[in-house]
Amino acid sequence: MPKPGLFREFLRYTALNVLGMLALSCYILADTCFIAQKLGPDGLTSLNLAIPVFNVISGTALMLAMGGGARFMLRKSTGDTQQGDAVFTHTILLAALFSGLLMLTGAFLSAPLTRLLGADADTYAMTHTYLRTLLLCAPLFLYNSVLQSFVRNDGAPQLAMGAMIAGSLSNIVLDLLFLYVFRMGMFGAVLATCIAPGISLTVLLPYFLRGKNSFSPVHVRVPDMQALHIMAVGASSLISEVASGAVIVTFNLLMLHFAGNTGVAAYGIIANLSLVVIAVFSGIAQGTQPLLSRSFGQGQMQDTVRLRRYMAVSILLVFALLELLLFPCAGAVAGAFNREGDPALQGLAVQGLHLYFLGAGFAGLNIAGAVQLAAAEQPGKSTLISGLRGFVLMLPLSFCMAMLWQVPGLWLSFPVTEALTLCIWQMLTRLPKKSGQIL
Repeated sequence: MPKPGLFREFLRYTALNVLGMLALSCYILADTCFIAQKLGPDGLTSLNLAIPVFNVISGTALMLAMGGGARFMLRKSTGDTQQGDAVFTHTILLAALFSGLLMLTGAFLSAPLTRLLGADADTYAMTHTYLRTLLLCAPLFLYNSVLQSFVRNDGAPQLAMGAMIAGSLSNIVLDLLFLYVFRMGMFGAVLATCIAPGISLTVLLPYFLRGKNSFSPVHVRVPDMQALHIMAVGASSLISEVASGAVIVTFNLLMLHFAGNTGVAAYGIIANLSLVVIAVFSGIAQGTQPLLSRSFGQGQMQDTVRLRRYMAVSILLVFALLELLLFPCAGAVAGAFNREGDPALQGLAVQGLHLYFLGAGFAGLNIAGAVQLAAAEQPGKSTLISGLRGFVLMLPLSFCMAMLWQVPGLWLSFPVTEALTLCIWQMLTRLPKKSGQIL
């Protein structure tokens, strides 16, 4: 029997999460715009070169948040609070482990990493400053993402949204303060980015101090298979983010070859706007995850089918709105990031906005598919989707299409990859299913 009020619940969870992700998107855009306006094309190029490091940090955080949150909700939906507490504890311990590894990378390997990402004499200093600071502050990003996920799965999506908005707005304010008032350059920009998750954590803290949480740390055995299960369920999120970083590195190198630093700056605009669009799609998918995990845990397959339909329709509506806004306004959007009015940068960015974002709708549906599978603890298929749209298809297609059609081919490799991925995983859903599988 379908659960009454499921659509209202879907709207509540996804609307709150999308609002939080939109706030996150606003700070990403503001951060990019402030750096472009204050530090010029070299600053924008440096930011884009450092984005893969942010992808790794974000991917690790999402892996733990999605894996831990999905397993916690599945245990909670069956009334197994003891196992739910064990999942939370293992997730916290994993966050500590990965935080330590990322901080060590920042402390000892940031210089060679900067060179590996393609920074030259003009961009080395700013790129190194950005990624070193980001890595040293990794614990803030990891714990913020994990706690937001557990709070959302604990039935408080409004608090998770409030934490996201508070962090995002504080980032914008601190960007203005550090870049324009104190003139701290790239260090000021990355410092604002790193303080933001700390602000989010302070918003979440009263939830625990007042004892509203239904989960708490318990004594667990280390090592334990629970930790591996958490990472397996969330692996698709990590692969997706790491693949995004690899794609950015590949695009940067190809852009350097075909269009020089101007091409990298143009791709910087596209990449950061893409983060905003993907954030909205991720907000819809991640907001639905607690409901999917609960429905699957309770065996409510009708609710699972309805939730999948709600997600798909929402994503397609957002994509339609994006295209209606983006095509007539591409010149104005590119101009907002083109402080010096460089015609070459303007032309490349407008072309990218028109071609690259044709794949946004396909990408949103693929993200939703991966989250659906992770919510039902089917990490193999979820990881396959993320791998296809990242390493398996995107990297070879970007090389081949760029060699055939240069920059336009590079832009089009994204929609082609996402469309092919969607076709492949839709074919997989039509294979014979085992009892209890949602896809």
